Amino acid sequence: MDMQRTILWMIFSLSLLFLWDGWQKYNGHPSLFGTTPVKTATTDAKPAPAADGSVPAGTAAPAATAASPAAVPGGAAQAAAAQAEQIVITTDVLRLTFDTEGAQIVKAELLKHADSQDHTRPTVLLDHSPQRTYLAQSGVVGAPAGAAFPTHRTPFRITTNARELTGDAIDVSFEAESGGIRLIKTFTLRRGRYDIDVRHDLSNVSDQPLSPSLYLQLTRDGSSPPGESRFYHTFTGPAIYTTQNKFQKVSFSDIEKNKASFNKQSTDGWLAMIQHYFAVAWVPPEGVSRNYDMTKVGDNLFAVRAVEPVGTLAPGTGNSVEARLWIGPQDQAAMAAVAQGLDLVVDYGWLTIIAKPVFLLMTWLHGLLGNWGWTIVALTVLIKAAFFPLSAAGYRSMARMKRVTPRMNALREKFADDRQKLNVAMMELYRTEKINPIGGCLPMIVQIPVFISLYWVLLASVEMRSAPWILWIHDLASPDPWFILPAIMMGTMFLQMKLNPTPPDPTQAKVMMIMPLVFGGMMFFFPAGLVLYWIVNNTLSIAQQWYVARSAAQPVAAK
Repeated sequence: MDMQRTILWMIFSLSLLFLWDGWQKYNGHPSLFGTTPVKTATTDAKPAPAADGSVPAGTAAPAATAASPAAVPGGAAQAAAAQAEQIVITTDVLRLTFDTEGAQIVKAELLKHADSQDHTRPTVLLDHSPQRTYLAQSGVVGAPAGAAFPTHRTPFRITTNARELTGDAIDVSFEAESGGIRLIKTFTLRRGRYDIDVRHDLSNVSDQPLSPSLYLQLTRDGSSPPGESRFYHTFTGPAIYTTQNKFQKVSFSDIEKNKASFNKQSTDGWLAMIQHYFAVAWVPPEGVSRNYDMTKVGDNLFAVRAVEPVGTLAPGTGNSVEARLWIGPQDQAAMAAVAQGLDLVVDYGWLTIIAKPVFLLMTWLHGLLGNWGWTIVALTVLIKAAFFPLSAAGYRSMARMKRVTPRMNALREKFADDRQKLNVAMMELYRTEKINPIGGCLPMIVQIPVFISLYWVLLASVEMRSAPWILWIHDLASPDPWFILPAIMMGTMFLQMKLNPTPPDPTQAKVMMIMPLVFGGMMFFFPAGLVLYWIVNNTLSIAQQWYVARSAAQPVAAK
């Protein structure tokens, strides 16, 4: 019994430690485990408009291209901004705002995903406002000294008239000429899709050979996205994927401290900015050498980019570079079809090997049931059924422990002054009653990775966002507006405590009775889908424990 209580106390203490660590990271303090936190949002954070993601010194293309970051124009940004025009392009799922300064995307609205705070408006992912900076950019560097190729700071002109998707696809083209290079950017948007084909056509209109390099860049402020919860932490920041080093995400604070560790050169992969439920990613063409870079470009402003050579262009010749741009929700199936590993933006960490099959099972169940709330219920039932033999073994051990609790208390009183004799007597009692002191804990410990994986699947799945269940639950990704589910969860936890053996120590008994209030209070601020999972899990545990305890008591009563 002492060993069982020790393990339970360890689990409880670690839970409190992780909760405290999450709270520390949310408030901008260093993590207890050595990682650095994502910066929290501030109402007065205004990124410097002049430092909007220029390719800085130190970010060069491979040596053969001799691309110079100094080619990006400096003071011209102010004059160009006055002449800039914003072009709005609408499809059935996206409303994109392009700025003719650089032909960059300065706003992206996801028309099928409502804003977390105002459900009458669509979610705004990319944005360029006094409160937020989040941009998708591209351009050309590597101009000879004294010249500048078209970058995201160069004035472009739109060359197409369409502004709204009417068929299956729409092309939007922009053109600019600078430093002897004519650049035409063509964005192809398709019905029902969040991936955009982007073609960069480069032409050498000068009288000498040029060796330009193309960069694809995402620029974002380091603040947390609007509506982020204060009670659980999800990653916000840049990530890079290559076949050599797989998925690598880096915190803004590591970039700021020059501690970012990632693969800096490859011939494949992609770069992305990730936040809860959504992502923006550039996917360069495969098989072309490119340099990856993450850097701070301004006050609370960061950029992740890829720079790749286009090749030497003789006068009058050109070249085209195809790329893909994802702007949308973390739809794992759709993202996996765009690029290898792109679905890993839904990051389950070291539990991915378990979480991925759990997510696949959940999507299969949703195909049958058609409702994500009932999918959570069915998934929890299936997992509990799969672990029933393990759970039954633990519950039988707890039932035997509860049955001999009076005799254990008597031994404690008898040998209160002799610890050694008490231990010998306890071991004898365990032997005669065939009780394993940790038998009730080991089955639970084995199940912990699976249930933590399920927790992260429910927390990270964009499918839960704005998904209704029944009655008053209209969004499984938002807290219960009437706090009914957290209250029910507290009730199930209290009932579960009553079925367990009462700790002989009065202090421990009081702590165990307070735990439902603590965890139930936390659930007031957690997504309704997670609380529903815990309620179903607790209810099934109560039913299993009652059944096993009753079955174990019948032979004893007969004897």
